[in-house]
Amino acid sequence: MDLPVFLNALTALFVIIDPIGTALIFHAIAPSEVLRVRIQIALKAILISAVLLVAFGNYGEVLLEQLGISIHALRISGGLLLFYTAFNMVTSELKFSKGSDIVDISVFPLSIPLLAGPGSLTVSILLFSNASHGAERLGVLFAVIIVCGLTFIAMILSKYVKRLIGKTGDEILRRFLGVLLAALAIQFIFDGAMNIIH
Repeated sequence: MDLPVFLNALTALFVIIDPIGTALIFHAIAPSEVLRVRIQIALKAILISAVLLVAFGNYGEVLLEQLGISIHALRISGGLLLFYTAFNMVTSELKFSKGSDIVDISVFPLSIPLLAGPGSLTVSILLFSNASHGAERLGVLFAVIIVCGLTFIAMILSKYVKRLIGKTGDEILRRFLGVLLAALAIQFIFDGAMNIIH
């Protein structure tokens, strides 16, 4: 396993998926307080998201080629989308309401678009496409598994995470992660533009 690639992938996925923020959202919209039900919903969401991230990361570039879209164009468009997400993380207020008619939130909104949304799917394609050999691809795969695992644990412990960091801590963390994500987005745009120019 390539350690630098693993750490880069881990950082990128951790920032865009945001396990702690996801846990707080999960706590706000989970339809039941029963631990067993919450575990089932969280596990289903994580499994769906992990499969989507790995499958789209490995085969998304082939699909793009069939559509005539270069990976460099995806870097730029993905960077713009990530920057938009980062801008919203830093500047906007997040509000979530618990609906009484929600039964299974594992697919929507937990898996899609929260965990495996446009941002994380784009990051996954970029990370896997930049991995040129088996050790690097293994590093990216491990990063996906670890971030999904951390997100699952955070969702299960969401009640305690909410108590621990509180509203102020959540605001600080979300905005700090937004700044990191904005920098990552600019890097994607820069890399894509430089590759197209050359």
